[in-house]
Amino acid sequence: RIMGVPEGAKMGPVRWSPDGLHLAFSVTDEEEISLWCADVEAAQARRLGDVQLNGVFGTQVSWLPDSSGLICCTVPEDRSAPEGAPTVPSGPVIQETSGKAAPSRTYQDLLKNGYDEELFEYYGTSDVVEVGLDGACRKVGAGGIVCRAEPSSSGEYVLVETIHRPFSYLVPYYRFPFRVEVRDRFGRVVRELADLPLAEDVPVAFDSVPKGPRSFGWRADVPASVFWAEAQDGGDPNQGAEVRDHLYSLSAPFAGEFVLFQALELRFAGLSWGSGDLALVFERWWKTRRIRTWRVKPDVPEAKPAVLFDRSWEDRYKDPGAPILESNAEGRLVLLTEEDGSALFLVGAGASPEGDFPFLDRLELETGQTERLWQCQAPYYERPVKFVDVSKRLLLTYREAVEEQPNVFLRNLKEGSLKQLTAFAHPSPQLAGVQKELIRYKREDGLQLTGTLYLPVGYRTEQGPLPLLMWSYPREFKSADAAGQVKDSQYRFVRVGWGSPLFWLTQGFAVLDGPAMPIVGEGDQEANDTYVEQLVGSAKAAVDEVVRRGVADRDRIAVGGHSYGGFMTANLLAHSDLFRAGVARSGAYNRTLTPFGFQAEERTFWEAPEVYFTMSPFMHADKIKVPLLLIHGEADNNSGTFPMQSERFYNALKGHGATARLAMLPHESHGYRARESVLHMLWEITQWLEQHVKSGTVKK
Repeated sequence: RIMGVPEGAKMGPVRWSPDGLHLAFSVTDEEEISLWCADVEAAQARRLGDVQLNGVFGTQVSWLPDSSGLICCTVPEDRSAPEGAPTVPSGPVIQETSGKAAPSRTYQDLLKNGYDEELFEYYGTSDVVEVGLDGACRKVGAGGIVCRAEPSSSGEYVLVETIHRPFSYLVPYYRFPFRVEVRDRFGRVVRELADLPLAEDVPVAFDSVPKGPRSFGWRADVPASVFWAEAQDGGDPNQGAEVRDHLYSLSAPFAGEFVLFQALELRFAGLSWGSGDLALVFERWWKTRRIRTWRVKPDVPEAKPAVLFDRSWEDRYKDPGAPILESNAEGRLVLLTEEDGSALFLVGAGASPEGDFPFLDRLELETGQTERLWQCQAPYYERPVKFVDVSKRLLLTYREAVEEQPNVFLRNLKEGSLKQLTAFAHPSPQLAGVQKELIRYKREDGLQLTGTLYLPVGYRTEQGPLPLLMWSYPREFKSADAAGQVKDSQYRFVRVGWGSPLFWLTQGFAVLDGPAMPIVGEGDQEANDTYVEQLVGSAKAAVDEVVRRGVADRDRIAVGGHSYGGFMTANLLAHSDLFRAGVARSGAYNRTLTPFGFQAEERTFWEAPEVYFTMSPFMHADKIKVPLLLIHGEADNNSGTFPMQSERFYNALKGHGATARLAMLPHESHGYRARESVLHMLWEITQWLEQHVKSGTVKK
């Protein structure tokens, strides 16, 4: 137990110092976000320095590699607030375009006028400050709208990204102009790596990226070397190109020309560093769902990269897993390998027709051969967390079962022994004894579907069918085989979050959680061209299965979902008579309000107007004849799900005489967080289900 932490402190992210002797964290109160540090051996915490952290772009706190202090973004001491919002406009708000296409998806919370610009600049401006363990503070160069400040592995340099004017009313802040610099510890600019212009013209297609350098970062395995990617196709995936991205690097002292160390056929998707002889580069392409993993030798640019994996990311059964990372002496994450560097280790979900069974593999780098070191076995769901000791094969795992809450275990893979390290209490004892089963059934077109069926404590089928709540979220696929694969595990612990449908198990309902709603478009076919037909087909198959099992009453089934699941709910009520009522949270119902694409749809409204019309339940509001509850956060910031979507849809339903209710939650975004909001949401849904599903008269 750490002493000295303020009573009732709202603590931010906890970060270990590289030497393991201290913990850094933030404390938020009504006035400020302060920086704190705890001495682990003394178990004592204290405030570090007299600085206020700026959390606008996340509470940025990074340890120096020698554990002597931290690099932080802080509120400038001399900043002055802009004057209050003008009561009388100074003039019109003007935007202008000059014939150059600048399409964009629908973004929330954009800047709207000059006063918004002043506020953004005021709240976003930070100083980059080094704070020592003794509390001494020193600025690291000029301040600005700093969205990132990260020290190198040597601690000699800091990578700083700063947003600057001109701002935009069309795109979010991360498309604003920004400057990337390497500074030394004293704040001197050693090298300006890029000064990128406003990016309003990025195409809406997936895999589109801004022109110019992007994705800057430090190499984790060397003292001071920065890398970045740069599109070779203008950032437009619709342009033909043999090479999509280049990867460059530049090492200290950051003079001279940068080095090209790999050309990529697909779009850059990440890097894992290991050593000068080993790094993994990931590339992917949306249209084909292809993902490829390369082994490169970053210190030998002339060495030919080797493909480790080349597959479809939709195919869960063939997922080889992700490499295990470890913290090096400087606190940076690098690839974990055998002591001689001959192999690395992969952790995967272990997806199979019987569900997920996580595994640990050893990958021999020279041959590419894998050896299975361990795999989870029924009736448990157990996943590797990290190696404690590679040579001794000591592995930390997180283990759970349907009625056993997750706990941390230590596995000795050589001896086959297992030791429990934690004993967490059951977080929701009201659900202890709930019955859970992963069920399988087929859609009319033969596609294999799955869902997780939950039944109340003590329920037996001979007691008769129950009212049932079906809660789901559609997914798009390019492959029918991938769409039919089993997802998740029937052995996972029964847990609830704020948005879970499992609450209604305590109210006498059965729950079918996550019944698959795949929307498949193979080859050149677009999935959404048959969205309604596939959606209704999947829902009908799920309803038929739970009725066949005798656990659900066909006349007392409700459907619900959040976001795209809310959109799904409205469509099912408009295009089928399968359900008694619906619950749609934070959805979008009129696709003409998201004209430059939505979810997995890349075509614009003008390219596929019939698809936008057919998929919009707003256009079919006159067909909804069963009760629909709409819930939405008043401050929803998710792209596309403007609060107006629920408000206008409710008006359409009301105008056609439907039974509907609209609950707008104050101050809530796309997900709900306030205790009052979550409890009220649960009350709304409970009352709706009781009135229209559980206790209502049987529909004709």
